[in-house]
Amino acid sequence: MKQFLSTHRRALALAGVLVPLLAVFVYVGLRSGPLAPVPVTVARVENQAVAPALFGIGTVEARYTFKIGPTVAGRVRSVAVQVGDRVAAGQSVAEMDPIDLDDRVAALEAALKRAEAGALAAEAQIQDVTARKAYAVSQTSRYEKLLAARAVSEEAVEARRQELQVAEASLRAARANLDAARQEPPRLAAERDGLLRQRANLRLVAPVAGLVSARLADPGTTLVAGQAVVEVIDPASVWINVRFDQSRAAGLVAGLAARIEPRSLAGRTLPGRVARVEPLADAVTEESLAKVVFDTLPDPLPPIGELAEVTVALAAQPARPALANASIQRLDGRLGVWVVEDDTLRFAPVKLGAADLDGRTQVLDGLKAGERVVLYSQKALTANSRFKVVDSLPGVSKGAAP
Repeated sequence: MKQFLSTHRRALALAGVLVPLLAVFVYVGLRSGPLAPVPVTVARVENQAVAPALFGIGTVEARYTFKIGPTVAGRVRSVAVQVGDRVAAGQSVAEMDPIDLDDRVAALEAALKRAEAGALAAEAQIQDVTARKAYAVSQTSRYEKLLAARAVSEEAVEARRQELQVAEASLRAARANLDAARQEPPRLAAERDGLLRQRANLRLVAPVAGLVSARLADPGTTLVAGQAVVEVIDPASVWINVRFDQSRAAGLVAGLAARIEPRSLAGRTLPGRVARVEPLADAVTEESLAKVVFDTLPDPLPPIGELAEVTVALAAQPARPALANASIQRLDGRLGVWVVEDDTLRFAPVKLGAADLDGRTQVLDGLKAGERVVLYSQKALTANSRFKVVDSLPGVSKGAAP
């Protein structure tokens, strides 16, 4: 009997220890274990006007780039500018080696003077032959009169007639020589002018006032026709070639205001506007392309090829139910939010509208103003999840008050 009582006491003592431990275990499991409610923050859906905006990344480019180089093959004689120099329109930036062009021009100058002298000689020859013809005409006339008076023989008259024919043939030949001599100086002058223009083309000049963006050859380099020595850009034509996500690019048109933040400006934004929207999009990256210009060109200009962040303000949308982007979830391929109804959760599919860069999105269908939705949750939720509303979660900024 005593043994039974002793065993009973030990069982009761053990039960007295295990039952509180089990109660504590159950309490802890329900409060902080896997069965504990999921902490969530909630926000109330409110009617708000949204000012949507597009964000894109682009590169600084120049609309007009002038590649200055020779029109014929040759060797670079000198380069007068460096990258970053500003040049005026017509300023010499480089010169090609003329090789024998100067000698050829001098030879043509001498040939031109000789041709002009030849034309003068041909004119003098005309005068000489004309005089000889006049003498032959007078002699022929005199001998014909003497023949009529039987003072000379027929052979003498025939000789004078032949002299006249020779004089006339010589005059025709002299006139032909004069015509040919008069054609030679213009031909040589045209050839000389062509060489002078070719010589002038060896002096490479800037077609516009601009900025030297690249120096592609040094003195002594041999180039082919059309190969550039220097590149000059028009600073006034600098713009940003920007790419925007096609799914958010609705409403992107020329003339919209933009904020430009080149990487080199370290957080400083510059005002601009959309100059044009490209008619062709990138099918691979699914991006729309646009050109954005500065309202006022920065000084100094950002480097060509530098990345820039561009934000374009779209037309403001009228007030509609709006919520934070953080509350939007994807469940079974559908976009929606977890709606808090008393102590239960309901997943409500939504149709989204315009969004701004502050993280708010308008809801076109699926929610009404005043409903409470889950903003952040510590774990993934289901319709049967137990939850408790808290003011904030560790590591997450405090959401809107429920």
